Order: sequence, then structure tokens, then C-alpha cells
Amino acid sequence: MAFTLYSLLQASLLIVNAVAVLHEERFLRHVGWGSDKGIGGFGEEPGIKAQLTNLIQSIRTVMRVPLIALNSITIVLLLLFG
Repeated sequence: MAFTLYSLLQASLLIVNAVAVLHEERFLRHVGWGSDKGIGGFGEEPGIKAQLTNLIQSIRTVMRVPLIALNSITIVLLLLFG
């Protein structure tokens, strides 16, 4: 398998899919990555953990509909071109 742009895009799509399916109550809270509403104060920089939980939550919110389209396109391309 050659390292092509398509394989790089497919790998990034798989990573975004993996982040999008993380369930907050079943997985993230058990490992201590649940969303906490009271993190930090005014003017304080959020820590790396808070930034990553915000990133995961943003990916789950924003990428829900585009992931359906991208996964469908990827499946059709794989069926057509192998």
C-alpha cells in the first residue's frame, strides 16, 4: 500500500470518527475526561486537559453531519475503485 494523499485523508477521517464516537458518560467520565462546567476563573488560561475536552466536545458537535457525508463518499469511492 503506497502512502498517498488519499490514504492520509482516509486516516484522518478514521481519527475524527474515533473522536466523534467517544461517549461522555460511558468512557470519558470513567477516565477523568468528562466536561466540567466550573473549570478555571476569569482571565485564567485553561489547562491542557480542559482544552482537549473542549476539542473533543467541539468535534462531536460540529462534525456530526459532515462526517455522515464524508463517510458515505469514502464508502462509495472504495466500492467503485477498490
